[in-house]
Amino acid sequence: MTARLSDAAAKTFKLLAVDPDSEVLEMVRSTLAIGNFKILTATDVETAHNLFNQTRPQLVLLAQELWNTSAIDLLQRFLEKDPGLDVIVTAPEYSTGSAVRAIQRGACDFLAKPLDTSRLRQKIFSLVAEASSRRRTLELSHELARECQLEGIIGRSPTMLDLFAKIRRLAPHFRTVLLTGATGTGKETVANALHRLSPAGAGPFGVCACSVLSETSSEREFLGYLKGAFSRGIGEKPDVVDVSGEGTLFLDEVADLPWQAQGKLVRLLEKQEVQRASAAPGKRQIRVVGATCRDLSLLTREGKFRQDLYSRFSEVQVRLPRLSERGDDLSMLQRHFLDRYSIRYEREFKGITRRAQTCLSGYSWPGNVRELDGILAHACMLAKSDVVDLQDLPEHIRNQASGGSFKTPDLLPMREVERRHLQYVLSRTSGNKAKAAMVLGISRATVYEMLSRMKEEPVLSTRNKVAGISH
Repeated sequence: MTARLSDAAAKTFKLLAVDPDSEVLEMVRSTLAIGNFKILTATDVETAHNLFNQTRPQLVLLAQELWNTSAIDLLQRFLEKDPGLDVIVTAPEYSTGSAVRAIQRGACDFLAKPLDTSRLRQKIFSLVAEASSRRRTLELSHELARECQLEGIIGRSPTMLDLFAKIRRLAPHFRTVLLTGATGTGKETVANALHRLSPAGAGPFGVCACSVLSETSSEREFLGYLKGAFSRGIGEKPDVVDVSGEGTLFLDEVADLPWQAQGKLVRLLEKQEVQRASAAPGKRQIRVVGATCRDLSLLTREGKFRQDLYSRFSEVQVRLPRLSERGDDLSMLQRHFLDRYSIRYEREFKGITRRAQTCLSGYSWPGNVRELDGILAHACMLAKSDVVDLQDLPEHIRNQASGGSFKTPDLLPMREVERRHLQYVLSRTSGNKAKAAMVLGISRATVYEMLSRMKEEPVLSTRNKVAGISH
């Protein structure tokens, strides 16, 4: 079936064909002569470079023969100026090594000459349709980011929708809530959401970083004191509870709260009362949200956390998921942070290239949402264009994409070596199975078969790397 391209998709689409052979360029023109699909041609590097700067095409068909005719690597220069550009490299003959090098340099495909007009047309139209789809997806992602959020928390995965429902149910009624989860999962943001949706939402939101309190200073720092309470003539200091007033007190990493302050907190929770140095007890109508990345039940059994305080917090616990557990939320969060840094840096960031997205999606995110925020802040500061590309990401993220996470230990079974090498090739081809099959010299059906088998087989741990492993 002949590929077709809608006028809407082709209306503003420009292709730059660069080849020293004018007959090849004429063939490209005649093959793609449809509607408003604009074809630009060049037979040398200088003309190609000037045309690219003037017109900014969305697609480049680049002959490999021209790579060494200039000190400037044309492919790299094009991609530096527009990381979202699609480049198809053509060559006098096909070789796996040439295809791999072209794809590693950023090409989206590699075609051997003489060019098959039917395949070329199919490939070009497919890329145009994909570009149009990306534009629509970008528009939809903006809408989804606005709709799929709760008080600044972004997410549409079932895990996050369940968290949203819990927040809405708890907010009107809670007095004490314990938020658990790994570092960087957004516990303070969730605490703020609980506060804002509660009847105390109009009141203040006080934050206490428990990890900075010491046993000797905890009463003064946590609960404050009045003038004259100490012999050194220290003036009055308000406590974090006073600051919170009739609002919500957020205790960040409550597991680190010193023992003496834990006792004061128990009194606050049980009697809504604060006892400060040199002062009569004071009543406080306050809500308390504790947060920790540690196991409070274990700390309680070890005698490092008060049982009566743990009993209070354990009544209502909410676990926050890791970023790796949140499914499709990664792309939405990326869009959210790009919008944030577009405002902060006064630059419009349109998106992230496919190879950068592949790299980010393959990362394990030990620092969760906070780490993603930091990485995109870094990338947006370094980005040379309005699209974040692979080279804008921190080195440790890029190293993973280039195979750092697939280093093969000694004495692995052949099946595991195949698994890791396939993962590596897919990471270098932006997840494109057809390209991976081409690089590996196998059929696309074999790639799908291997991927299907990988889903069913357990991943081999480095502990069990000697032959004769039992899982």
